[in-house]
Amino acid sequence: MAAALQQKINNLNKPKGSLGRLEELAFQIGMIQQTLSPELRHPVHLLFGADHGIEREGVSVSPRCITWQQMVNFTRGGGGVNMFCRQHGFELHLIDVGVDYDLSTYPAILNRKVAPHGTEDFLHGPAMTEEQCQQALAVGRELVDEVFAAGCNILSIGEMGIGNTSPSSIWMSLLLDLPLERCVGAGAGLNNAGIQHKLNILRRSVEGFYRLNSDSPTNSSTNNHVNPSQLLAYFGGFEMVAAVGAMLRAAEHRMVVLIDGFIMSACALMASRLTPSFLDYAIFCHCGDESGHRLMLDTMGAKPLLHLGLRLGEGTGALCAYPIIDSAVRMINEMGNFEDNHITKYF
Repeated sequence: MAAALQQKINNLNKPKGSLGRLEELAFQIGMIQQTLSPELRHPVHLLFGADHGIEREGVSVSPRCITWQQMVNFTRGGGGVNMFCRQHGFELHLIDVGVDYDLSTYPAILNRKVAPHGTEDFLHGPAMTEEQCQQALAVGRELVDEVFAAGCNILSIGEMGIGNTSPSSIWMSLLLDLPLERCVGAGAGLNNAGIQHKLNILRRSVEGFYRLNSDSPTNSSTNNHVNPSQLLAYFGGFEMVAAVGAMLRAAEHRMVVLIDGFIMSACALMASRLTPSFLDYAIFCHCGDESGHRLMLDTMGAKPLLHLGLRLGEGTGALCAYPIIDSAVRMINEMGNFEDNHITKYF
């Protein structure tokens, strides 16, 4: 299939390679779908919401009430994610996997709470139990199974969870064997003092993890053998773990998975450590300004389509990139080739 796809792309009536990333995207999507004529059907955006115990340590400039307030706002169509979903024809699903608020009176929000008040504070111990981790993974798998059965073959994933740059930074540091200070940034808008406080809290949290896991390396600069499954439960948020479950299930279904900014890139990194072939199904859509995001992408060999300075989350960067992906599929299906158009092939 690889050779046939490349031949089809090379024989479109254009100079070889002249459509750059569009050609790479068309090739990738053709390989995912195992066809010379790929298509995008019924695009869906899953937005998982949950709260984080670590938020109580003052690691975010935003209070946790913003999580539930924004989830409610999404039901009214007033969020950035709503606008972009409308613009690009995505079906939006809102899923509560652990928001610290009773959202049961909002029928547009699917209730899949793993715990009613979000995760525990990982400064003092694991964010979740292994059972809760498995439950959150199952929520992601379940949602993907449902949309796949309804005809979806391209999926984007977003998140709403105040404080979730903190677990993302720790996942990045420990999975990539990088100093934590290279992975911690301003999140929703911390000043320099706030960033330093956040870094100190996360360092203490990592030290606590190693104390409780004595079989893990004790030196944070030599953590190549850290167990991704341990990190998933110890530091993850319910919305992040659900996203990892959704990503891996989507790959099983040979769906295209659109990856948004820093937090979803960290989830993609985790998914790739659990199942390395996952990256074959992922299209990285946006590089944000959060400290370390470009480094994370480079380490994964990811080439983001956009760099718009977005730091909203919600999956908005992935949605903004969709027209480029649509153009790649249209290119391979709708452009003529040299033979059919009676054009001399000149290379």
